[in-house]
Order: sequence, then structure tokens, then C-alpha cells
Amino acid sequence: MTQHRLIGLIVGLSVLASADAVAAKPAFPVTVRAANGAVVIKHKPRRIVVLSASATETLFAIGAGRQVIAVDDQSNYPASAPRTKLSSYRPNAEAVARYKPDLVITSSASNKLLPALRRLKIPVLLEPSATSIGGAYAQMHQIGAATGHRRAAGRLVIRMKRDIAAAVRSVPKARGLSVFHELSPDYYSATSKTFIGRVYALFGFRNIADKAGGAGDYPQLSGEYILAADPDIVVLADTKCCKQTAATARRRPGWSSISAVRRNRVIAVSDDIASRWGPRIVDFTRIVARVVARAQS
Repeated sequence: MTQHRLIGLIVGLSVLASADAVAAKPAFPVTVRAANGAVVIKHKPRRIVVLSASATETLFAIGAGRQVIAVDDQSNYPASAPRTKLSSYRPNAEAVARYKPDLVITSSASNKLLPALRRLKIPVLLEPSATSIGGAYAQMHQIGAATGHRRAAGRLVIRMKRDIAAAVRSVPKARGLSVFHELSPDYYSATSKTFIGRVYALFGFRNIADKAGGAGDYPQLSGEYILAADPDIVVLADTKCCKQTAATARRRPGWSSISAVRRNRVIAVSDDIASRWGPRIVDFTRIVARVVARAQS
């Protein structure tokens, strides 16, 4: 054997050994950097309590559903999720602790929940409402790492990016078209600084909530403001909570003159799909694509 071939063989064996070492590296303990800082998880969680509907959807999408023993009262998807009376809005540490969890995932930065669970030495991932689609992806990666499903989370994100890009490419840009996204019948909305608004921005919509001024990312608009803005599209994301439909919108004072109403461009969507920053962002994106196609037909 020549010296060059011997060196090549040694290098090749080194590469294989390194690859084997990486593959054999245990997934735990793992440190996950969530919104509440660096969280150390010593062992693969077997008893996960979830206080976030978006996180519940992510866990089941990446194959971690069997590790989940309890979810909050808003986690209604998938149907197999072990739904309880636990509140994600007003989380109670004692109620959570009764389930003896080895990991808690929450979207609420409660002043009482996190310190109480910390005293009980229960690891907690704080995954608050994502402000961008990229932020939603980052949370999916964190949840995957924390539960031993890092690769599945990576595949989910890749698939979502592909599907969202396909939905955006499927229709022409909605240049010049304005949209009003309704979160509740008292006219709360979402600006382009939210992940909801960023979906509309992907298609080129002009969001009427952006110029509401001084009201945060989820401003409450006035009826007069909406009438003056005269949106081309209205998306009702309050169909489940508040039973809103194109018909109820049409009966509102002055709404018969709005372009969206006159042109039958009032679209009703599920509150859940339009407000959660989990895997069903893809479904919401496809709905918006259909809205664009309808507006340009």
C-alpha cells in the first residue's frame, strides 16, 4: 500500500469515527434557550404539561404527543390532545404541579407560575406569542430539542417553509389591495409587526391597522377608522368566539359601503388557524392565497 493511500485510509476512518461519535452523542442533557433564558433539561421528558395551544400543535406535529400528559383548556387540536381545565391565561402552579410534570411549556410569562415551578425544580420553557414566522420556527426548534425530537422539528420547519413559499408563488402579488384582519367584533386587529400581519405582507397586502397609531401591535380600531380606510378585503378571525360571518358584518352600521362588502370579499376563517403560531400557519397562508385569487378574479 502506498503512503498516499494509507494516509487517505486513515483520514477516511477518522471521518467515519467522528460521524459515529456525533451520531452516538446523547440528546440529553440539553440546554434550550427559550424566552425565559437557558433551560437545562436533564432527561427526555415523559410527562409534559402544555399551557399553549400553539405549542400543543407543534408537539403533536413532531411526534411528541405520547409524552404529553395534560394540555390547557384552549388546546383543542389535535382532538387526541389530553385537554384539561388548566388555564393558559391564568396559569396556576399548584394545579400544574399535581400532574407531576418533568417539563412545562407555556406561553404565559406569569409572575407566579415560573418562580413557583422553579422552586419545585420543574423545567419550564416560556414560548410567548411569536412576532414573526421566523420566531415561530425558532420555537419549534426549541420544543424539538427539549423533547428529544430535534430532527422531526427540523423537518417540520423545512416542510412549512416549502409549503408557505408555494402558496405565495401560486398567486400574483396583491399590490394595492388593503386588508382588515378582525380579531373581535369590537374591532381589535393585528398590524404587520405581528406574525399574522407578516403573512399578509408576504402577499403584498396593505394592512389598514398599520396606521392606527400608538396602539401597539394589536390595536383596537374605531368603526369610523375602518369606514374611512375602506378595506378591499376583510378577514373575520372571530367566527368561533363571536359567531361573526359575512352576513353579520354586512349588517353593521355603514358597512354596506365598504369595498370588501360590496364586492363580496368578506372572508370568515377559524379563529384558531388565524391566531396560532404553530404548524397551521401553512393553512392560514393558503387561506390568504385564496383571498388573493378571489380578489383578482
